[in-house]
Amino acid sequence: MPQPPVARLRALRSVELLTPSFTEAADFYQEVWGLETVESERGAAAWLRGTGAEHHALQLTRADRTGLGRISFAVATPGEVDEAARRLIARGITPVTGPGPLDQVGGGYGLRFTDPEHRLIEISAEVHAVPPRGQDGAVPVGVTHAVLNTADIDASVAFYRDVLGLRVSDWSEHQMAFLRCNADHHCIAFNQAQWASLNHVAYEMSSVDHFMRGLGRLRHHGITPQWGPGRHGPGNNTFSYFTDPSGLVCEYTSEVAQIVEDAWIAKVWRRVPELSDLWGTAGPPSKEIRCHMAGSPDPGPLSPARPLEVQA
Repeated sequence: MPQPPVARLRALRSVELLTPSFTEAADFYQEVWGLETVESERGAAAWLRGTGAEHHALQLTRADRTGLGRISFAVATPGEVDEAARRLIARGITPVTGPGPLDQVGGGYGLRFTDPEHRLIEISAEVHAVPPRGQDGAVPVGVTHAVLNTADIDASVAFYRDVLGLRVSDWSEHQMAFLRCNADHHCIAFNQAQWASLNHVAYEMSSVDHFMRGLGRLRHHGITPQWGPGRHGPGNNTFSYFTDPSGLVCEYTSEVAQIVEDAWIAKVWRRVPELSDLWGTAGPPSKEIRCHMAGSPDPGPLSPARPLEVQA
């Protein structure tokens, strides 16, 4: 009899990025991208929020290499975290942290474990609340999805589906798979590649108007899209891609398709320009953005290449 998923994930909370260009990246995400610093730590780490209710959407950590630090998902209660730990152990997966109180900015009760390609996954509940922030500005609500390069798309999809309980919304041929944890079309997508790495992180803008005004603000900073604006077929979301000072790809997006669970039927989209961009405005992705999306092989944050310690 198949084992049930370890938890019912409610949302993608946040993403941690490792970067040697910490100061430049922190300035970019606050001054240009539109996030707001919640807390920072002696030039070693920064936690930044959007206009949404999450304590932070992005954690930046100074490290000796660029990469993905952690992906954090929300569950409803500490009891679900404890049950997730029991179910992980039953599957032969030992948490690397927890279950228990998380000793981190934002607090919470959670656990962490690694997936088969050494990504660090966090499941948490009871993270600290933050004051409401007005949503009139053309700035991100929060993180809406992360696209991950994988050396084995079938194995990655199977793990996130069977262990984490994500549902496959659509495929882009056998090159990409889009997975959801709530009504949003995808919170994680996998891209078949030569190695495991971060492809990009997408930030939700609350409307197409906010999306376009955000592009305008970036243009005022002398930054133009490296691909976009356009509208994807899978997910029906708007897109515009940029690179941050670390060379990691960040995306503004809006209007992602909303899934009615009992009515949705997954499709396989052909990888042709008129479906990659329904508007026909973006043109093909540049060689530069493709290179940044491919990244370099990421051994995971628990590999011997650790985040740098910053001396007082």
